[in-house]
Amino acid sequence: MSDNYQSREERRRASKPAKQQKNPKNRKNGPLWKKIVLGLLAACVVLMIAGGVAFGVIVAKSPSLDEKKLKSIYTSQVFDKNNKKIFEIGGEEKRTYVAYKDIPKNVENAFLATEDARFYEHSGVDFIRLGGAVLANFKEGFGAEGGSTISQQVIKNYLLTNEKSVERKVQEVWLAFQLERKFSKQEIMELYLNKLYYTGNTYGIGKAAENFYGKDVKDLTLAESAMLAGMVKAPNNYNPRVEPERAAERRNTVLSLMAKHGFITQEEADQAKKADVTAGIAAPKEDKNPYKAFVDKITDEIKDKTDVEVSSSGLKIYTSIDTKAQEYVNALMQGDEINVPESEKFETGLTMLDTQTGEIQALGGKGSQSDFNYATQSRRQPGSTIKPVLDYGPAVEYLKWSTYKQLIDEKYEYENGQPFKNYNDQYHGKVSIREALKESYNVPALKALQEVGLDKAKEFAVGLGMPEKQNYTEAYALGGFDRGVSSLQMAGAYSAFGNSGIYIEPHVVQSVEFQDGTKMDLAPEPKAAMSDATAFIITDMLRSVVNSGTGEAADVPGLDIAGKTGTTNETKDSWFVGYTPSTTISVWTGKNETMSDTEKAFAKKVFKSVMSEVGSDDDSKFKKPASVSEVEVLNNGSDPAIKAGPYTPESQKTTEYFVKGTEPSESSSEYQEPEPEEEPEQPQGVSKPEVSVNFDQAANAISLTWGYDSAEKANVTFEVTQSQDGGPSQVITSTKDSSFTVPNPQPGSTYQFQVTAIRDNDNTRSEPGAASVTIPAAEEPAPDQDGQTPAEPPADGEQPPGQEPPPGQEPPPGQEPPPTEPPTDGGNDGGTGGQDGQQPGQPGTPPPGQGGTGGTGGTGGTGGTGDDGNPNN
Repeated sequence: MSDNYQSREERRRASKPAKQQKNPKNRKNGPLWKKIVLGLLAACVVLMIAGGVAFGVIVAKSPSLDEKKLKSIYTSQVFDKNNKKIFEIGGEEKRTYVAYKDIPKNVENAFLATEDARFYEHSGVDFIRLGGAVLANFKEGFGAEGGSTISQQVIKNYLLTNEKSVERKVQEVWLAFQLERKFSKQEIMELYLNKLYYTGNTYGIGKAAENFYGKDVKDLTLAESAMLAGMVKAPNNYNPRVEPERAAERRNTVLSLMAKHGFITQEEADQAKKADVTAGIAAPKEDKNPYKAFVDKITDEIKDKTDVEVSSSGLKIYTSIDTKAQEYVNALMQGDEINVPESEKFETGLTMLDTQTGEIQALGGKGSQSDFNYATQSRRQPGSTIKPVLDYGPAVEYLKWSTYKQLIDEKYEYENGQPFKNYNDQYHGKVSIREALKESYNVPALKALQEVGLDKAKEFAVGLGMPEKQNYTEAYALGGFDRGVSSLQMAGAYSAFGNSGIYIEPHVVQSVEFQDGTKMDLAPEPKAAMSDATAFIITDMLRSVVNSGTGEAADVPGLDIAGKTGTTNETKDSWFVGYTPSTTISVWTGKNETMSDTEKAFAKKVFKSVMSEVGSDDDSKFKKPASVSEVEVLNNGSDPAIKAGPYTPESQKTTEYFVKGTEPSESSSEYQEPEPEEEPEQPQGVSKPEVSVNFDQAANAISLTWGYDSAEKANVTFEVTQSQDGGPSQVITSTKDSSFTVPNPQPGSTYQFQVTAIRDNDNTRSEPGAASVTIPAAEEPAPDQDGQTPAEPPADGEQPPGQEPPPGQEPPPGQEPPPTEPPTDGGNDGGTGGQDGQQPGQPGTPPPGQGGTGGTGGTGGTGGTGDDGNPNN
């Protein structure tokens, strides 16, 4: 038992040290969660220390607040595409400074309700609002709500830099606190209200009251105060002169916010909302800046992508403005280059882009509102210019249609049963989409949209810059937009077709340089909106519009132009949008009533004038990409297309373009290789006469003879031609004989003769045989003592040499004319008719149209007129 007890005791004693070793270990390590908490606390301490150090370093680098700088306006400079300064934005002269004591409560409260309702409660940063903004951005996406206070907005412009960094944000917060410590709330509000940008050359609340309402700021009504407060968010979008509907909606939002935050009663808000938003709007002052169309566009682009205020930040703004093109557009709009319609209601907007980069090179406009940018702000229905963008472009992209694709042009209806028609109420049966687009038929365009589907068509169009937040319907296929588009938007869409399907948002600002020397590139990124095959196929069809369709009047010889016309119902709008590989120009013209024929044609006229001016050195051509096949197909309307055969006549085929891989597989066998024609048996040749000639001095005649094959001689007639001293050759006889005599040749002259054998039954002519002879010159008699050559007295009854007997006078009785050698052919010896009708006794046939004088004898009688002398022959 004792052994057992001892063993148990020993075991007990042995177990105690083990327990003592285990317990200390557990007490040392503790639970895991405690270690995590302690670790986090330690990390937080370290981070707080590090953050405090970093914050101290960043704050130490912050600029000190300078009241003079806070109130200063730093003019921004604008440079053209060649980096030449062309104008400035901002400046002290563009604003009217207003002290806080002169700012009415309605104006201040309108801005407080809209921009910073807790302005008088926070110390520069509103953490409650900031938290709400973070939550809203998390739920609705970045930019859904801003968290900056009025104090922070003043500091943003003061920092004069656009650096996107934690350091800049920290400095902004720190300086906002410092601003609140150094300046009163009223002083901060005064700084803020005097640095606001509105539109054009309008800066600050004082100048805004003057320019928009023609009154001092203290005289603004509640509705007017709300309008000016609402405009600040997007001045051009909420301009009551330009966008009255949007402006009214924005003003009413501000009034609702004022009521919500207790600045006014709901009744006051409702009453102010009833005011016409355009009531009391003053006429805009004329701005003579030749680049005024760019001011708002430049401001909008920079404000969209930075936090700085262009009008007061002293920026260097580098743009794509082409000053030469802009000057021409300005002159054209003023009527200096072409006749502009005189109607005050007639309006025009023009945008010119670089097709490859989307850079805006020129903007132009004409209309009744001098502060309205008709190129970028006017929203009008696009008419048929939308067809490549919303109808045929998507069909080629998604359905792989070719330029040959056949559709039926016929009476048709929208899907809801509402009928519609072509512009001239005529229909053309089966047509290719090339022909339908060229002649702007409506029915095929709608059918194209329907086959693609509205959703896909809208997706394609939005990718080309068309409005996204509109309810697209089938009426959009023909340009029946609810709100419309600008010439800037249409230029951007068409430029993508000329840029191999790459869309680059139209822009004018390339980069900006801030006062601290930092630079920022603002050019948008290129986006692939379609395949290069779609871009080329649409472009080639639009070439047909310009070459032989509705756009012929816009064509410029020598330039490779693609483009499209467009008109709207009752012809209140007329468009032409076209492009070369280098330049895209979009022209809109319109009025709120039906235009005249001259006004309707003006868009094409403007396009042609500007493109002729800027494209004079443009030799670029659209190039077919490897993704497109060029195929000759039958033009008989077959569906699907049938390739032309090798022997298809030209009149039965046409050249069309297909997306590679969709080319027609069937070839025409209608036309076979023609059987070779039997060549007609060629007649046996006619032998060449062998001609010889000599001068018989005794007979004073040229003797012409020719040898010829006796077997053939009976079947040919010989044509003899003569020329003298290299003069013109004349036919002097046609004869069956083998000889001919020419009497009384001119001494000292050289005569050339040709004899041609002519077969009687088929008039086949031989090669002419030729020969020539020179007649010796006559010897002159020796002169008498007086140095005169004695004249031989005429025989009795003869006239002196060179004289003809008077008409009808016969030689004296009993005398005969001196004998002459009888002519071989009575009509050929015309006596003194001679070759030139002057030399007596000379043979000949006078030259054409010139008869000789009757001869002195011979069987030819007084002949000598000859056939060539008869004007009736």
